Amino acid sequence: MSLETKYLGLKLRNPVVASAGPLQQTVDGVKSLADAGVGAIVMYSLMEEQIRAEQARQVAVEESTEESFAEALSYFPSVPIRAPGADAVSSAYLRLLESCAKEVDVPVIGSLNGATMGGWISFARRMQDAGASALELNIYYVPGDMRIPSEEVENLHLEVLVGVKDAVSIPVAVKLAPYFSSFGEMAGQLDRHGADGLVLFNRFFQPDVDVESLQLEPTVDLSTQFSGRLPRTWISALYGRVRASLAGTSGVETSEDIIKYLLAGADVVMTTSALLKYGPTHATKLISGLEQWMLRKGFNSIDDFRGLLAVPTDVDAAAYERQGYVAALARARSTFRDYAIKS
Repeated sequence: MSLETKYLGLKLRNPVVASAGPLQQTVDGVKSLADAGVGAIVMYSLMEEQIRAEQARQVAVEESTEESFAEALSYFPSVPIRAPGADAVSSAYLRLLESCAKEVDVPVIGSLNGATMGGWISFARRMQDAGASALELNIYYVPGDMRIPSEEVENLHLEVLVGVKDAVSIPVAVKLAPYFSSFGEMAGQLDRHGADGLVLFNRFFQPDVDVESLQLEPTVDLSTQFSGRLPRTWISALYGRVRASLAGTSGVETSEDIIKYLLAGADVVMTTSALLKYGPTHATKLISGLEQWMLRKGFNSIDDFRGLLAVPTDVDAAAYERQGYVAALARARSTFRDYAIKS
């Protein structure tokens, strides 16, 4: 029996991938994930804003002392001044990426969250030079201006993808949010513009409200198993209709969640929340559970059942989804009617 799969053209030993998260902030953390058996590791995202902030801080330090006399040693800054243009944040990230790529025997994928076209291209090239096996473009764009048309948002994603693809030779995946006027068409456009993979879904920042302090609270919550339903729905619809690899992320806690994504048509299944909650060794349990299920069902490879429950390519996808929706409503009415009678 084989758990091997392909993602972005890369051969992986199994479909369980550690998605971008805090565990990837150290070489030891990355090694612990590889030792636990994951098929690939996505580094945490390099944020262009963090790099720009570091550059601005350096400039401020330099400017604060440019009028001082060399004899007045007390005026010297308490931190060393680096050469103009140096960006400690990106340099540290790239050194970590390079070390991790050398230390583990699974593909290490760089994750980039850019803010400008120049930033996307420049840092993508540097990640490739540092040894990344592939890139994941974590495009986080929330148009706060209500007048921005949907076409502008969609074109931004395409421009970033094409710009990065032209700049590097390694595979490039795009991590997407589901909030498009027509997600299926957006996925198709990215596929036609050369995306090697689509990662479904990114989660936008959703602040909570503190009713006592009357302030917004910036929080990031771990995903729940329910979160996996939306990405599985779209993976099921895209399977067989796009050339790009499909990665499911969000809502993965058990091996059963892994299996559901694969049945929907995912090439790989990514998880962060479960690895943070239970530790890196939880990946071993996920892989073992998948293997035991395959043995029980008589499957010899992932390809034997991948996409088994995807939307058939020879039917009207919209009608197929509508039929499922109607059936779900009918079942819900029956279930809730029984609850009402019991109460």
